[in-house]
This record gives sequence, structure tokens and C-alpha cells, in this order.
Amino acid sequence: MKPDPEPAVTEFEARNRRIIDRMGKDKALHKSSFDWIAQTASYEYVYHFKWLGRPIIQYPQDILAMQELIWLIQPDLIIETGIAHGGSLIFSASMLELNAACGGPQDAKVLGIDIDIRDHNRAAIESHPMASRIEMFEGSSIDPDMVTRVHDFAKDYSRILVFLDSMHTHDHVLAELEAYTNLVSVGSYCCVFDTAIEDIKLNSFPNRPWDVGNNPKTAVHEWLKSNSHFEIDEAIHNKLLITVAPDGYLKRVK
Repeated sequence: MKPDPEPAVTEFEARNRRIIDRMGKDKALHKSSFDWIAQTASYEYVYHFKWLGRPIIQYPQDILAMQELIWLIQPDLIIETGIAHGGSLIFSASMLELNAACGGPQDAKVLGIDIDIRDHNRAAIESHPMASRIEMFEGSSIDPDMVTRVHDFAKDYSRILVFLDSMHTHDHVLAELEAYTNLVSVGSYCCVFDTAIEDIKLNSFPNRPWDVGNNPKTAVHEWLKSNSHFEIDEAIHNKLLITVAPDGYLKRVK
């Protein structure tokens, strides 16, 4: 009889957790990661990647973290604010397709919300092989009518994962957190992207309305002060090191 492989797997994972915890305490390592992010920003590094043919505008590290969460949670609905070229929607849809092929939710969907879905992007998304798993709503994610529409759409789903990646100002992200986190299932996540804005030097975004002191991370920390249902999953950003979302992976714990 072959030995049970579970103890080796368990020790492997426990060892990884110990090392990730050490990485999280290494301030010099984290500084070098933020320095790298700042240095590559001028080259628009995050714009250089595609998923199944569509620009995704994410770091490869965060894409991998999103894949891990989608496999772990097995959501039947992913809600995303911010569509842009549609790469993230295509990514989520393809992960849901893989989950279904492996016995997960068969009719899972991804819902994208954007204030301006440009015609060429909509056409590319709607003609993509993953389009059958995608729904899109056009309008502001924080408009009360849109919030109601999204909640109505979500009422028939039970395992919901949320990605917030639209306007990156403090007030907008705070409003999104207040609007959509109650849809997140216990054990699932609300992932708030571009919290790294807070960790990059002041005036790094001269043509944008966000900056140090006014960004997704400031919104996350303010929101958490009055919300005990979520906590920051520090292990995710500690293992990624290079991520647009430090303190942005929020797990619903109750």
C-alpha cells in the first residue's frame, strides 16, 4: 500500500505559510517591491499583458492570486467594477469555465460594470468564446439605481466574489465597498485593486484624481474601522510581494 501523501502536502503548505509570514515581516524586501513598482510605472508595465487576446491591465502576480481565489471559492457569480478592454472579464469567465469542467458551478457568471463601455470593447467581449458567461451593465457603479440593479441580478446566486477596479479615488471606492460587500459570501473575498497608490511617492499620477492620501487603500482602512465582517488577508500580498493590491484582498469572515 502506498503511504498517504496528505502529511507531506500538509507539511509543505505549513512550511510555505511560515516562510510567507517571514517575508511579510521583512521591511527591506517590501520596500524593494514597492521601489520596483514605482520604477516600472513610467513604462506602463501593467498594460503589457493580455488574457486570451484581451488586455487585462493587471500584474501577472495578481492574476495568479485571482486564479487561486476563484478555484478555492468556486463562485457562481463574480462581480467586477471596471471593464476597460475586457481582459479581466474574459479571465474570470475562463476560470469559471475551467471550474465547471472540473465539476464546479455549471452556470456561473461574471457581471461587469463600467460607466463607459466603449463600442469596440463591447464588440470584442461579446464576440469572444467566453462571452456566454459574461453580463455587462453600463453606468456608474455607485449610482443607487445601478446598485439596486446589481443586487437584483445577484439575488439568485449563493457564492459571490467581488473585484473592485474602477475609479480609484477614496470616496468612490468607499462607496463601492458600502454598496457591494454585503453581497460577498462568507469565506469569499472582496478584492480592492490599486491600493498600491498609497505606497508610491506623492504626485505620481498628475493626470488622475487619485494620489497618496486619496486612493483605494485609504478607503479600505476607513471602511474596515466600522466593519468587522471582513479582514485583510495579509498572506496574499505577503507572498505576492509585487502586487497592485497590498491590503486589498479582503476576506469575509462572518
